[in-house]
Amino acid sequence: MDARSIIAKLRREQVPTSEELTWFAQGLADGGVSDAQAGAFAMAVCMGGLGAQGRADLTVAMRDSGDVLSWDFDGPVIDKHSTGGVGDCVSLVLAPVLAELGAYVPMISGRGLGHTGGTLDKLESIPGVSTQIGQERLTQILHETGAAIVGATGQIAPADKRLYAIRDVTATVESLDLITASILSKKLAASPEALVLDVKVGSGAFMKTLEDARSLARDLTETANAAGCRTSAVITDMHQPLAPALGNALEVAEVMKVLTETHFTPLAEITAELGGVLLADAGMYATADEGRDKITDVIRDGRAAERFGRMMAAVGGPLQFVENWVRFLPEASVILEVPAQDTGYITAIDGEALGLAVVALGGGRQVEDDVIDPAVGLSAIVRLGDKVEKGAPLAVVHASREDAAQHAAETILRAITIRPDAVMAPALVHERISS
Repeated sequence: MDARSIIAKLRREQVPTSEELTWFAQGLADGGVSDAQAGAFAMAVCMGGLGAQGRADLTVAMRDSGDVLSWDFDGPVIDKHSTGGVGDCVSLVLAPVLAELGAYVPMISGRGLGHTGGTLDKLESIPGVSTQIGQERLTQILHETGAAIVGATGQIAPADKRLYAIRDVTATVESLDLITASILSKKLAASPEALVLDVKVGSGAFMKTLEDARSLARDLTETANAAGCRTSAVITDMHQPLAPALGNALEVAEVMKVLTETHFTPLAEITAELGGVLLADAGMYATADEGRDKITDVIRDGRAAERFGRMMAAVGGPLQFVENWVRFLPEASVILEVPAQDTGYITAIDGEALGLAVVALGGGRQVEDDVIDPAVGLSAIVRLGDKVEKGAPLAVVHASREDAAQHAAETILRAITIRPDAVMAPALVHERISS
């Protein structure tokens, strides 16, 4: 077996066998496949596709190219993944809720990608928190708290790490087959019994149309179920930020408001929707609606907040974080309100532009080794359908320098559209795609 014959097979629009894809994935992981061969493979898949079986075989092969975790707990091991959006801090609310209800949640997460924020970056805005821990300590934390949000080790799906870097420079990132294998190889390496996928659609998501989001959701669910993990997807709206803040510490602040205050926000609503589906798939509740109601109860009665505090303490965070989170989170030195230029209704929000504004402020990475400023970002962002008066704030910029704040303010004015007539805000949940 060799790389050239596998690539030639793809070029002839023939799908390699499971054994061939396993060999190729191992070659990606151990260096037996060259960068040129990996690039040719990615391009051939992008052009011709793999089909459902080939996509599942590649996903499993990439999962098995490194460590596959195993667990021995007295409850189900479950997980959630989002395809990425702005103001999307659902994982930080959902993980402690699921743990409080008796599940175990080894959530292997990532850092910021493009205009979207990274879950690990958000957590690390809390002083002392470290998300890079070994498997032995991860298992211990799960026994202690039921949930942990951590980064992948170098031995989790190493074939994906190698192929992803090559896809980035060969214009093959958009392949649904490769996107599916990339996402699921890492998630399935954590061996969940059930998985829910939050597939975002809209201006702040990678998938801009419902048709594209639906295609990705179907590919992901079909592939994960074929690989032996019961998986459903929920297509949720990203035509505006989910939480009214973008930026690492600012999004953690929104999480703490959901966990410690009584009003029910869109962030809480999406958390309950995703969690309800997941709890039903895991067999913990009879229906997704019943699971959603239980999640709402756990958030409102304060148990989720207490569990979140235990999770943060286990990874180095302050012992009294939940009680004093305002004091612990970093604050920017420049705070600037951005006033509306007209009176009218908010009819469109370019979420991607807002996300890139946060990156430009230093809240995300423009190159891999950039150091993130956890305090910068945007807060108090208006929502679609809101009526605003001229001079009223559209958002608040948090920056380290006056010139950076002014530049972000200009971006916000271009990204938020005000019109005389109101529009109806889109539904938060578009579709469920069942396992």
